[in-house]
Amino acid sequence: MSHFRKPLAAAAVLNAAICLTEGAAAVSASSLSLLMDAIHNLSDELALVFLLAALLVSRRPSSNLVRCANLMNSMGLLAVSVLIAWQAIDRTLHPMPVHGAIPIVFGLGAALGNWGVARLLRGPSEHSAAIRLSYLHNLGDVYVSLVPAAAGLLVALSGYAVLDALVALLVAAWFAVGTARELLGSHQELIWPEGLTCSHAEEIATP
Repeated sequence: MSHFRKPLAAAAVLNAAICLTEGAAAVSASSLSLLMDAIHNLSDELALVFLLAALLVSRRPSSNLVRCANLMNSMGLLAVSVLIAWQAIDRTLHPMPVHGAIPIVFGLGAALGNWGVARLLRGPSEHSAAIRLSYLHNLGDVYVSLVPAAAGLLVALSGYAVLDALVALLVAAWFAVGTARELLGSHQELIWPEGLTCSHAEEIATP
């Protein structure tokens, strides 16, 4: 599987660019929904880096490294979701101005970037269950990244900045509940990564 390293490395670089640009834009716009998506993409970046590391140390993904990536990804996303939810509640009670145009632009850009990551992973995913998980997940992220864009549009049209916080709260709650369910119900899959499934991307057709 050494020939999968280049597309995986390219996917990791592209995903890192998505995280950095979204994070910077979220801070600039004071947008929690965009920040939530940036952190979600960061958790995907950790998984990609661990998967790439697993391929670098052997011809096929190391089960220990892949399992570590799965666990860190899930635990990290769960912890961050709780933190963002707490911040969203505070923003709901004490609204802050949000520049709605920024989440729209960068949310759409992140969706396009996630599609690009998925395209890079498409070929290798046909030969590795672990890579296929990342491929399916990034396909689902195309739609997830449209959420902050929708939140920005709502803020821009209504003028109510609190809508961004409410959207972030809903997304954080969704991630937290979904991740907690996977952690509680996927012990066997976490031990054997080839059995993993992706809850929000399984049924998405190949682009």
